[in-house]
Amino acid sequence: MRLVSKLITLLLYLCVPLAVAFGVYSAMNYYFKEPRDPASVASVVFDTERAKNFKEICDLLERDGVVRSGFAFKILARMQKKDTQIKAGEYDLRASMTPQEVLDKMIRGDTIPRKATIREGMTLVDIAKAFEDSGIVDRVSFNRALSDRALLKEEGIEATSFEGYLFPETYNFKRNTQARFVIKVMHDEFKRRWLPEWNARAGELGMSRHQILTLASIIEKESGNFDEQPIISSVFHNRLKINMRLQADPTVIYGIKDFNGNITKKDLQTETPYNTYVINGLPPGPIANPGITAIKAALYPAETKYLYFVGNGEGRHIFSEDLQRHIEAVNVFQRGLGSRNEKGS
Repeated sequence: MRLVSKLITLLLYLCVPLAVAFGVYSAMNYYFKEPRDPASVASVVFDTERAKNFKEICDLLERDGVVRSGFAFKILARMQKKDTQIKAGEYDLRASMTPQEVLDKMIRGDTIPRKATIREGMTLVDIAKAFEDSGIVDRVSFNRALSDRALLKEEGIEATSFEGYLFPETYNFKRNTQARFVIKVMHDEFKRRWLPEWNARAGELGMSRHQILTLASIIEKESGNFDEQPIISSVFHNRLKINMRLQADPTVIYGIKDFNGNITKKDLQTETPYNTYVINGLPPGPIANPGITAIKAALYPAETKYLYFVGNGEGRHIFSEDLQRHIEAVNVFQRGLGSRNEKGS
């Protein structure tokens, strides 16, 4: 009996540490390795900027239902010496992720991308607002970078700003991306879309790339109908050939600070570098950022003898070869005089 008692005592001494070890192992698996809810498909948008420090990040992860224990998450990160490597931003997290998967994602900086759609014909002012509204970059730093001489030189642009050189497209960036990086990505897209043979074509027209972009931006602002753009281009090319002023309203508007939406006779007569009612030839640079169709139209205008066009009130234009026909079209479609059937295109 004494031997049996000793054996039982020995087993108890052995079992207690084993039980403790098993309990610790189970707890570590529960808090360190297993997801809070393996079946969950719900997305949790987690913003690190809600927290002042790493401890608060851990507490918020627990409070938001991403991990079982913020304390265990903190220990996990510190054991791997990664508690100082988490990148700021918004993350798409799920309770079905293990603590290690959550930690790895935040160390990679795999944040939720912000989307901004830059449409053809948007100016730098429009683009800056679009990016700020999307939370990608603040307007002040973006505007500052747009006229940064060092950045312009680095990107090979001989102009005072990036107007005309940022390609219209839908872009995805992380929140609070550096302005210089956003501009470089957009300009890289422009360079990718600009075909090498277009340089030769510009030369045939006796124009530089900058002049082509300037003309393309005017065409873009004058018409949203892609099929009309080569015809509008022909009007401007025809005028340039005979040293006739372009007289394009969008250029006047571009030169007016804080334009209120109503162009006046005084505006048309006010001398600015962009007022093509006053200056000869093209303005000093683009007035917007044109898309591919407008650039192609500037390079390959339709063959016409048109010198004038006027909007028909339905989003399209009436084109004329001489002033008299143009005046008739203006009377019908702008002043409401005469019959549209009589004076139509």
